[in-house]
Amino acid sequence: MPDRTIDFGKFGARGVKAHEAVSHQLDQLAGFITSPITTRRGLLARLHYLTRSNHARQAAHTAGLTVTDRTLKAWLQGKRNPTKKNLQRIETAYHTLRRQNVARYLLTRLNRNGQGTRVEIHPLNQSHVPRPHQRTLQHRTLNIRHWNRIIDAWTHTDTQALDNAWINDAATHLGSSWGQYDYVTTIGFAA
Repeated sequence: MPDRTIDFGKFGARGVKAHEAVSHQLDQLAGFITSPITTRRGLLARLHYLTRSNHARQAAHTAGLTVTDRTLKAWLQGKRNPTKKNLQRIETAYHTLRRQNVARYLLTRLNRNGQGTRVEIHPLNQSHVPRPHQRTLQHRTLNIRHWNRIIDAWTHTDTQALDNAWINDAATHLGSSWGQYDYVTTIGFAA
């Protein structure tokens, strides 16, 4: 088995860690609110999402958004604006709750009753690597049948667990060249 990349980018290669690309793709599938939180529309959408039920309020509180009902009401009415620290807490709470709410749906869609989902792996960008140091890397596809650990790590925003789950549940199915795909340009799949 090849070792994982230790000194990435030494010769000019560009890319992201494979688990980060997977997380980004899962975020795309989750359908987060696209308006920035710094706009009134984005802030209101997130606050409504976080206050629509007791479960949502509890999740927001667990994620660190501990404000009084009076302050929350003032934010919703536009009488006061959250501080930068509270904006970050709102964003974190929103992402945490959205991931939890979408996880079961994504897991069902990606596992597809044991059929799995086809994943396309685009290798790292070597356009800035000198010719003698370039490796021959191919576009690879594989079918992942078990997404449970990957979705669980993504839901809990645990990057180390997501990296381990990606390597153990997916990348090792690439055969002996799995280490060449530790860094990638993109990873694509649909649910």
